[in-house]
Amino acid sequence: MKYMLLMQSSGAQADFPPIETWPVEDVMAHIEFMRATGEKLGAAGELVDAQGLAAPDQARIVRAGQGGSPVITDGPYPETKEFLVGYWVVDCESPERAVELAAYVSAAPGPGGRPLNMPIEVRQVMSASPAEEL
Repeated sequence: MKYMLLMQSSGAQADFPPIETWPVEDVMAHIEFMRATGEKLGAAGELVDAQGLAAPDQARIVRAGQGGSPVITDGPYPETKEFLVGYWVVDCESPERAVELAAYVSAAPGPGGRPLNMPIEVRQVMSASPAEEL
């Protein structure tokens, strides 16, 4: 079964400042943790994809407008307190394993090497076989 592990950030977590304010060595340790985790999951055959995302100020909300033309607004909305900073798509045997992986990623190192304990949303990726699509 495939699961998406959605990494969330409030941008102003009480325990940790935004990553762009961390010392360079802490940013590098965080990136190395993510890279090594990707290698480990890849070697285990569990990694489907993983990506970090651009800052929320670069997000755009798109809706179909008159005649299907795109209507674009900046996003996310100012009242948004949490935003998606990245994701992992994993293919594992059980929901329990997906939760175990989410907990591991949640503990990625932050400033001073302390675990971030960032919230990770675990969602099963829905799919249908070609016969089910008919």
